[in-house]
Amino acid sequence: MASEWSPGTRRFGRVNWLGLYTLCAREVQRFMAVWTQTLLAPLVTAGLFLLIFTIAIGPRRGDVMGVDFTTFLAPGIMMMTVIQNAFANTSSSIVISKVQGNIVDTLMPPLSALELVIGYLAGGVARGIVVALSTAVGYAVFLGIVPAHPILALVFVALGAAFLGGLGIIAGVFANKFDQMAAITNFIVTPLAFLSGTFYSVQALPPVLNQITHFNPIFYLIDGVRFAMIGVSDSNPVFGLAVCVGATIAVATVAWAMFRTGYRLKD
Repeated sequence: MASEWSPGTRRFGRVNWLGLYTLCAREVQRFMAVWTQTLLAPLVTAGLFLLIFTIAIGPRRGDVMGVDFTTFLAPGIMMMTVIQNAFANTSSSIVISKVQGNIVDTLMPPLSALELVIGYLAGGVARGIVVALSTAVGYAVFLGIVPAHPILALVFVALGAAFLGGLGIIAGVFANKFDQMAAITNFIVTPLAFLSGTFYSVQALPPVLNQITHFNPIFYLIDGVRFAMIGVSDSNPVFGLAVCVGATIAVATVAWAMFRTGYRLKD
């Protein structure tokens, strides 16, 4: 018998479609069951961010990259909301299961490490897309913002949700307590989201900070959605798309390796 730990024994061929569907459905139903917290609350928060920044800064800020400040700000806030919710969905699902001691119920069924990653990501991506679509409808109704490139916007939203969902899996596996999860959120995820051009154009930064920002994958997510929504960006959207795809594959691979080896999941 191989000594390497792996999720449950395979019994359904190369892909356990029933098990994968069940895990995906569980992760989606998990956030839909408390939609006022997982879907409505983020929309209210995004609206408050937009309202406060528009009132406090908008009249003095003027145009940014040829568009008014509120229009410039809206896509960044939408993507920030998407990635925060995708991260929260996957990380909280795993951490809660570990704390309650029922993570074994997910690990013991015949699901491969890749199927576990896909199943958890399905919930994060679904939640991110629903939040993005709801926000986009609000922007269209109240601000008159209609996506300039809707398909590209959906692609960047899905990539953003998958990237942060993958980071959420990594964080959830790593953290054994809620305070560890809170530390990761407060000191890593939130700063990366806030310092990535969400509320400003990186062209306004000093040269050194401008260069540092370009090493942050979340910058390309926000910049890509901004281009797809209103047609302006700080970087080449094609290059940004390539960076986002690469970053998403990288975090998904790390998440797969964690499930494959049982890192911090064996006990």
